[in-house]
Amino acid sequence: MSAATSTPNLAAMVWAFRWRFAAAGLLSAVANLMLLTPTLYLLQVYDRVLVSRSELTLVAVSMICLFLLGVMATAEWARTRVLVRTGLRLDDALATRLFDASFHSRFAGDPATPGRAFADLMQVRQFLTGPGMVALFDVPWSPIYIAVMFLLHPVLGFLALAFALSQAALAWFGHHRTMPAAEAASRAATEASLFVKGKLRQAEVVEAMGMLAPLLNRWQARHQRALDAASTAHAATNRVAAASRFLRHLQQALALGAGALLVIGGQLSVGAMIAAAVLMGRALGPIDQLVSNWRAFAMARSAHGRLARLLQQFSDPELARRGATPAGEVTLRKLVATAPGRAQPILREIDLHVPAGTVVAVMGPSGSGKSTLARAILGIWPDVSGQALLDGEPISSWNRQELGPHLGYLPQDVQLFDGTIAENIARFGPVDSAMVIAAARGAGLHDMVLRLPMGYDTPVGEAGRLLSGGQRQRIALARAIHGNPKLVVLDEPNASLDDAGEAALALTLKQLKTDGKTVFLVTQRPGVIAAADWLLLLLDGRVAACGPRETLFDSLRVRQTGTGHLEHLAARPA
Repeated sequence: MSAATSTPNLAAMVWAFRWRFAAAGLLSAVANLMLLTPTLYLLQVYDRVLVSRSELTLVAVSMICLFLLGVMATAEWARTRVLVRTGLRLDDALATRLFDASFHSRFAGDPATPGRAFADLMQVRQFLTGPGMVALFDVPWSPIYIAVMFLLHPVLGFLALAFALSQAALAWFGHHRTMPAAEAASRAATEASLFVKGKLRQAEVVEAMGMLAPLLNRWQARHQRALDAASTAHAATNRVAAASRFLRHLQQALALGAGALLVIGGQLSVGAMIAAAVLMGRALGPIDQLVSNWRAFAMARSAHGRLARLLQQFSDPELARRGATPAGEVTLRKLVATAPGRAQPILREIDLHVPAGTVVAVMGPSGSGKSTLARAILGIWPDVSGQALLDGEPISSWNRQELGPHLGYLPQDVQLFDGTIAENIARFGPVDSAMVIAAARGAGLHDMVLRLPMGYDTPVGEAGRLLSGGQRQRIALARAIHGNPKLVVLDEPNASLDDAGEAALALTLKQLKTDGKTVFLVTQRPGVIAAADWLLLLLDGRVAACGPRETLFDSLRVRQTGTGHLEHLAARPA
């Protein structure tokens, strides 16, 4: 899932819009050339119209100026339109890949990435359509304006050059002072936001056990860190902006003073003095605008870097098994599963071969690695080494969208999605009534659904909160067997079921076994073990025993004087 691929990276995708950026650059050239119009107009009015006192000359010059200003306004409007459309096209090109990559990063253990990824995309898009991008297009024209200043008088040219270099140095200084502070503020704000969201998902627990006050204290500490980081970032940005404003006002004053001195010395006309003051403002305006928008530029650059790393790490792999239908044969070779912050592996050197059509009951004490094994078999545990093979091929090499309908998974922590019962059973694909009802009947759910006022159109609410634990588990079981999958992994499927639900689950397992499906059943309860062909016993992340159910039962009974876990497991089926 994180392999290098032939899929274009973010830089290549942005480069694909180069002709749009070129068009924006061309329109910027037109607009900046037209910006010389006010300067030339002032020169003509002061040095020609006022001298000749010709109204006809004034009208002609004014009409030409009006036309050129209209061209400038049209070019600026067109440039903004091109940049906005480019931002929307880039968003459209990235959104699907970004959704997929952020989803995979979430189950890989990074809870901050999904929400931050789309915020980063919005940050980049807003920069592309904002004044910061316009300043980048206008900055290359500053040397041209400075060159015109040299033509008016070398003193004015050198003065403009000195201020331009000062502004550029301020921009460089601002980057190194504001960038770390802005990134720290962003991280602190994200941490505080994630803390609140996590606790809101467990609001009932917090309210029931009076945990609000201590959690509030922890949030306030995070929130205060976010405020302090934001204050530091704003202070750094404001210092740079204040220095930039000082330079701008100083430049305006010195430009007029130097021009007046040259007029007194007879080296410059009054019109040229006023035109030079306007032109110097035009020359330094883009640099000043770039300094003012430096924080936005720094944040967009950071966002672009995070998006590039995310898309590179979680891009679609080169698919080797596109279009294939699995038979359900599972092989694990030297499989080791770890987790961040845990010294010892969760699973250690697991070797296992399960022929297609075998029902395996996975047993063991809490913490032995049963749920991790279930996820590793499906290829959704992030930190693994060794091999997890489906039909002899690494499961990571299969096309997930095509493989998904052939897999069924019921997690220990059942999560439904906001929608109807039918939509959840159908995995939010096209709702085929016959398939949905067949899956519901297989899970012993059909009669219960018919008793609901809206039947299969009953909304379940966010995370299934409108249903009981047993109802959620049955719906999730129906979802797991929907579409007649070849490989089904059920993690504690009877944890929230009553006697009727457990009887329905036993019938479901019997039917899956009859249909020749490969089933991994993680359970601690003996009621459904009778449907298993094999028993797999995990202890401390290792396979302690694996074999036919009848043989292993006898072996466990003989070893009742062994470890406490084995005694406990042996006592249950008795």
